[in-house]
Amino acid sequence: MKPKLLTLLLIYLFVGVFINESKAQNRNLNISFLLDLSDRIAPKKNPDFFQRDLGYIKSIETAFVNHVKGKKIMLLNDQMQVFFDPIPKIPNIDYLSQQLKVSFNPKTNKKEILNVDNIYTQTSSKIYLHTIKENNYVGSDIWKFFKNNVQNYCIKDKQRNILVILTDGYMYHQNSQFLDKGKSSYITPAFIQSKKLTSSDYRAIMKKNNLGFISLPYNLKDLEIIVLGINPSKQNPYEEDVIKQYWADWFTAMKVKKFHLITTDLSANLAPVLQKIISEK
Repeated sequence: MKPKLLTLLLIYLFVGVFINESKAQNRNLNISFLLDLSDRIAPKKNPDFFQRDLGYIKSIETAFVNHVKGKKIMLLNDQMQVFFDPIPKIPNIDYLSQQLKVSFNPKTNKKEILNVDNIYTQTSSKIYLHTIKENNYVGSDIWKFFKNNVQNYCIKDKQRNILVILTDGYMYHQNSQFLDKGKSSYITPAFIQSKKLTSSDYRAIMKKNNLGFISLPYNLKDLEIIVLGINPSKQNPYEEDVIKQYWADWFTAMKVKKFHLITTDLSANLAPVLQKIISEK
């Protein structure tokens, strides 16, 4: 065989192996949820929001299970888990959290796969209902979770890593209120008003004043993120745009592979959208 032809064949072989390996990794799902258990889910404040959250979780869980069912047992290398920051003060939270960590491999039996729907429906509902009953909303320190945990908890080798953040889009926790040359670790309706981000030129104002979330020196090229449930204040017609700009700039600075910023809606309306995202190859 001529050297030139041999070289071409080796190149094609190498490219083929690389493509197949990439496809295999995309077929291995690693889905993480980060739940915002702040008063945004309080029935008195938002009557049906906790039910929407449960619906969103259900949609993604269903897509995950369908994905697993569609694979050969010998190819299973998929997992799903739920995280909180801070940990909610709920009895048996360690046990409940462990129940929400599901992992499938070639030794998995069919019964374990079929049980996921029941486990996720019951356990996630218990967490939300207990939080509401106790009326003790610990909130969610999303910025600190990214600073301390996102790389270790949400990114696995040879898997399609997806982080789903259930939140209203505002970022605030009493233990994470930092400012750095215009950048902040939080954003609230009052903060947006104070920065005069209430008109169509909000991007120019953000750029002029170096506004945005404090970015972290991470390369999250192997992570996809879905921010789900964005619920902007109705007092400012540009509130949603500002919120999404903050998140988009933050993720871009950290080189997030792909992200979706989704405004709250009925879970039935968003179900096909979420399932389509999860089923992407």
